[in-house]
Amino acid sequence: MTYTYKTKGTCSTVIELELEGDIVHNVKFTGGCNGNLQAIPRLVEGLTVEQVEQKIGGISCNGRPTSCGDQLARACREAYNASLSR
Repeated sequence: MTYTYKTKGTCSTVIELELEGDIVHNVKFTGGCNGNLQAIPRLVEGLTVEQVEQKIGGISCNGRPTSCGDQLARACREAYNASLSR
């Protein structure tokens, strides 16, 4: 399942990802810091939604209550929950 998430409170504006069951694949960010947004997708490739939440959920950035990593964790959970209701 492919999922698109509109971020809130970050420099990146959109996250696209694919889920195979609860496994995260092919994460792509639009906008944000280029280095981080290349690294994060590589680090989470093949992890479960829960593992992504544990590793990068809740991270803040420059005094903001969220970050691109935190937004990805939220996107993964939202995508997974949406897949269950199909």
